[in-house]
Order: sequence, then C-alpha cells, then structure tokens
Amino acid sequence: MKHIFPKLIWLLAGCCLWLSEIQPLFAAGEQPNVVVFLADDAGWGDYSHSGNTMVNTPHIDSLARQGVSLERFFVCPVCSPTRAEFLTGRYHPRGGVRGVSTGQERLDVSEKTIADAFRAAGYATGAFGKWHNGSQWPYHPLARGFGDYLGHTAGHWGEYFDAPLDDNGRMVRTRGYIVDVCTDRAIAFIERHRNNPFFCYVPFTTPHSPWAAPEEDWKRFECRPITQRGTLPDQEDIDQTRCALAMVENQDMNVGRVLSKLEELNLSDNTIIVYFSDNGPNSWRWNDGMKGRKGSTDEGGVRSVCYLRWPARLPAGLKVPEIAGAIDLLPTLTSLAGVPHAKDLPLDGIDLSPLLLRETETIPDRQIFSTWAGRVSVRTRQHRLDDKGELFDMWADPGQTRAISKEHPELTASLREAVRNWRAEMFPESTKNGARGRNAVDPRPIGVGYREFPVTMLPARDGEPRGAVQRSSSAPNSSYFVNWKSIEDEMVWLVDVQTSGRYEVTIDYTCPIEDAGSTIELRHGERALIGKVEPGWDPPLYTNQDTLPRPPAESQMKEFHGLRLGILSLDAGQGPLVLRALEIPGNSVMDVRRVTLTLLP
Repeated sequence: MKHIFPKLIWLLAGCCLWLSEIQPLFAAGEQPNVVVFLADDAGWGDYSHSGNTMVNTPHIDSLARQGVSLERFFVCPVCSPTRAEFLTGRYHPRGGVRGVSTGQERLDVSEKTIADAFRAAGYATGAFGKWHNGSQWPYHPLARGFGDYLGHTAGHWGEYFDAPLDDNGRMVRTRGYIVDVCTDRAIAFIERHRNNPFFCYVPFTTPHSPWAAPEEDWKRFECRPITQRGTLPDQEDIDQTRCALAMVENQDMNVGRVLSKLEELNLSDNTIIVYFSDNGPNSWRWNDGMKGRKGSTDEGGVRSVCYLRWPARLPAGLKVPEIAGAIDLLPTLTSLAGVPHAKDLPLDGIDLSPLLLRETETIPDRQIFSTWAGRVSVRTRQHRLDDKGELFDMWADPGQTRAISKEHPELTASLREAVRNWRAEMFPESTKNGARGRNAVDPRPIGVGYREFPVTMLPARDGEPRGAVQRSSSAPNSSYFVNWKSIEDEMVWLVDVQTSGRYEVTIDYTCPIEDAGSTIELRHGERALIGKVEPGWDPPLYTNQDTLPRPPAESQMKEFHGLRLGILSLDAGQGPLVLRALEIPGNSVMDVRRVTLTLLP
C-alpha cells in the first residue's frame, strides 16, 4: 500500500487543532473503513472464544482468530461512562458524565469525539443503536460528529420489539427486534457509502435488560442446561443467564450479517472491525471466576473482550497481554487510519498501534482507573488496588481472593496515593464522592430551539416530578410520569431557549377515558399555553415485549398517543418549563412520556 508522509504541521490559531502524531496518511481511496461494535452489558465470559461452552458466537470469535485480541481490556462499571471514554479517549468525569440518566449521562459539548475526527477527515459517519451520552442538541449524536443516526439516546429502553426509535431527531415506530432493526440500518449505511471511507458505530442494546430475546433465539436456550456457573452461584438466576446468552447469540448473528455484507462488497480486507462491551455482566453468570459484575470496580465489573480485525494490516491471532482500555480506542483507531484527532484536550488513552502491528511487544507499565458511585480502583500490569484500598496480584490471583496489601506496603501506599490524586483531579468539587444522587436531575439546562435541530424531545427521564407525581419505575431511562392527580402536582424541565419564536407542543400521553377533559398549562417564564387533555386514551400494558418477567425497577410499557396541545411562543433564555393542571374533573390528569417542542419556521 502506497503511503504519503506528511511534512507540514497544521497550525490553527484560536481554534481546535486537528493533529495526531506525525504518521503515514493514506492516499485517496486507500483509507480504511471502520466498523465499531459495542455490546451492552455483555461480560468477558459471554463468548465461546472466552471459554464459555454454553454459547455459540462464531462471528464474534472470528474477529479474534483473524485479528488481534486485547487480553486485558478494561472499560467502566456501567454504560454511559464507557461510551464517553470510547468517544473521547478521556476519562468520563472530565467530560461531565456522572450518571446514566436524568441528564447526568450527557457528554460536555467541549469534548471532541472520535466521530468528529473521522468526519473532519472526509469519512461518512453513522451510529445505529444505543447512544447514552445525551438526547437533545447539542448532545445528540448528530451534533457529535455523526451524519446519520437511528436508535435510542437513553441508556435503557423498555421496548425491544417494534420499538419507537430516534431517526435523525424524530421518533419513528420500527418493525422487528431492535438489534436486527439497527443492524439493518447499519448495513444500509455501509452499502450507501461503499465507494467512500466510512466510520460505522453499532452500539447494540443487548444483553441489557429487559430480558427480551427473539423467540427463535430463546427456544435454543429455554431448556438448555447451565453447566458453567457464576462467581456467586447462589445469586445466579438461571433463566436470566439463558436469556442473556440468547441475546448474545442474536447479536453474534447480526455481527455476521455485517461481516457478510463487507465481504459481498469487497470491503473486508480494508475495513477495521472493533468489538467490545461497555461493562461487566448484568447478572451473575459465568465470568471465569472474576470478582464483581456490572456496577463493580473489581475485575469482573470492568474487564471486557476487545477484538480488532484489519486483514490488510493487522496480524491474525495475535494476543496482546498489556493492559488497555476504552480510553485507548480513539488514539489507536485514528492512528491506524491516519486520521488527525483534536489535540486541545489531552487524552488519557494511548496509541496501541505499535502493539497491534507488532512493532513492539511491550509498553511501559501504566495505571488504568475505574470509578462508579464514588468508588475508585486502579489496575496496573500485575496488580489491582480495589475500591477499599486493598492490593491484589492479578497474575497469581485473578479472582481477587486474597489481599496482599500487608506484604507489599510500599506498592500499596503508592497506589493509594495515585487513587487520591486521580480522584482529586477528576472530581475537584468533592474528593469524597464524585457522583450526584443516582436519579437526581442534572443541573445543566436542556437546549431548546436550535435552528439546525428544531425538534426538542423532553422525556420524563430528563424532567423532575413534583408533588405526588412519580416515575413509572425507579429506573428513569424508559419511565414515564404517573400519579398526576392534583393541581399542586408539576413536571418540570430546566430549559435554555436558544431562539425566540413559535413552538408546536405535543405531549405523548395516556388517559383513562372517564378522566378526559383536564385543563393543563405549559409555562416558561411569562409565556404559557393552555389546553385540554382529550380524547381519553387508555391502552393496556404490552404483553409482547418480555421473554422473562420484567422486574419492578423497569417500567411496563404501553402505546402513547400524541396530544397536540397547540402553539407556544417562547422567549430566548433559561428557566423552568412547567407542566401543571388548572382543572381536574376526573380522578387523574394523564400519564406523560415526553413533551416535544418543535420550532416553527
């Protein structure tokens, strides 16, 4: 392959500097395509390549056989932080990501993403699946470097069959299983851009709950013996294990569909494929004896598979034992593709391409930090200091069964000091706890009325219930507001109106037929819109969504209708947008899933 070596350094005074380390750039038409698969809540042990004999993942395994496996690859304990670290190459607290819902998952607009880098280099960019780093502009995928998007921007979606999804900023009702639908769109994107370089991000939404697998996948597992058990077998739910593995096999099938399309289009050889997951397993199931699961900062909560395949450049079957993490993917992929990345904010990740290309077999020892809910642990090549400050030898004791802190006091003290310093740097407002309340509404306002993105959806998860109003479940992401029965009750969204003008208001609602007719008001500052809740619409809860019973923490979903409330004139500025009732003739007002504001021309 012919390379062109750059001799000039681009200097851009007063703006973001798009410059990576000096490296070969590809001639026109030779740039590699990039496809990134990200599983949701799949553990390191959920794949046959990891030694799981109960599951069959031939297409995902083929990436390891035909490419490089990062054997000690670390992500975050939960979803949105890992996605932020992949997108930016920086630890997630730097970018304002402190939670998984209620706005705490938003990635600061000052952060530049891997999609920004590839798009600036002339790549077509698309994302298809779970986003989980902000819903409204300028946090939406289309504002973060992606030119095409289909999926759900929330971290948790309650409908996996025939799901309503965000299609480039507007909700559409899809048909089919959510992973199949998003993969269809990814394949269409690849076909459309086959003659130009593309960056295709496919963040799957499985095996995250709800426990819902296609019937044909579930049938293979419904009665399958579970012969390998979780680290804490007395806490393992066997049916959840079966369903998780059924969802992983469906995911593997969809990876295979993409690989087949690349082969059909003669793109396989020059396409970089990446596959990894965002945290440890979401239930106790086989994970090779590692301690911890999703939410934990121990090895089992943060270790993921990571496979990279690029037949044109990367060796087949290479296993890299050095520790690595999601923070390394941006510098590594941009380096491999010869794409400059933003240099105004320093990266925490490093370029692993010398290891992948076998230009070196080792790198200097390093520290990779993991944090969630105020807990911090740190991993080195050989050791992990857990969130209680205890030291473990991960070579001799990969299950973290025996602390060796007293045997190595100097190393323990050094790593404890490293954790203190890292915590102070990441959470300068509090060295004790870097997280807000789990479901506290983030204080950053929601932007409304951007001309380039005129539709703003305000879901219940981003609002604050007041009075007797409650969420439909304790997990906010796919919840809706219920128990609205009093004129003292309110739903509040803190918004920042960007453009003074007229806005069409639609509310996704349900209402018992006999309760129809309440008078409601939507107010922002001195501006208010008054309307009626009618007609009544009281659909049953879905019965076609779940393979296993849904836990109480997750909302049972139903079909919401759009109530066209009217036109509201808004003045530019920040303040609360308040939805309340003025008159309630029945027992309740309505259930509310979202308020949508559309800026009119």
